[in-house]
Amino acid sequence: MVKVGIIGGSGIYNPSMFDKVEEKKVRTPFGPPSDSYMLGEIDGVETVFLSRHGRGHRYSPSTLNYRANIYGMKKLGVTHVISASAVGSLREDYRPLDIVIPDQVYDRTCKRASTFFDDIVVHIGLADPFCPELSRILYEVSSKKYRTHDKGTYLCMEGPQFSTKAESNVYRKLGFDVIGMTAQPEAKLAREAEMCFAIIATVTDYDVWHEESVTISQVIENAAKNEQAVQDIIRSSVKRLADMGDCQCRHALEGAITTSENAIPASARRKLRLLISPYIKG
Repeated sequence: MVKVGIIGGSGIYNPSMFDKVEEKKVRTPFGPPSDSYMLGEIDGVETVFLSRHGRGHRYSPSTLNYRANIYGMKKLGVTHVISASAVGSLREDYRPLDIVIPDQVYDRTCKRASTFFDDIVVHIGLADPFCPELSRILYEVSSKKYRTHDKGTYLCMEGPQFSTKAESNVYRKLGFDVIGMTAQPEAKLAREAEMCFAIIATVTDYDVWHEESVTISQVIENAAKNEQAVQDIIRSSVKRLADMGDCQCRHALEGAITTSENAIPASARRKLRLLISPYIKG
């Protein structure tokens, strides 16, 4: 059974994309998510949408409750998460309005809670932070209609400020491809929650290495231009996910829980039951 979660800006949500839309608030042990979840269907496949920054864009990338957002998806039974993310380009050939399906991420965030497992020790594998199979499907669908780049490294900065020219040029020299503010810890948490996760990155600008200032008005304008493309890619991809089958992402915690079962406090068992119950009794 596949249930697809979609995380993106409020512009990505279009009620006409979904059948049988229902709004649902979700409580989590990590606090409130950014907003209510919108439940519906696309071509008979159950879907869940969450506005990453909340209605009215209330939360910055640094203040988002990523744990609650991803936990809420898990609680609603989501198995695959598609994240829509606006990014700047660090390459001349990755042009504004292009689509990128990244396969790697470099994490430069420093203020964000990035694990569910503060109370026990869990070491998951993250060599491939985005689900290869889900990413492949997104690329195949997107490249049929849009200028799309397969693979690339997403540099996730803390923000909310944009880069300095010095930082932007260093990132280019290090070989990074796009830069944004939300890929982490979304990817880490989705893997801990054993959900397949991939990103549709929409290029809004050349970062400041290009000797052009980056303004939020420019970012918003180009992100809005790409909204229809993202909706189209999601609609066309969802039905294919129903045939995706099993994936290693769905078993990420197998063998990763290091804390002895008898050393896990009862409070941690209750808090983490949704995530660890397949591997820890009680």
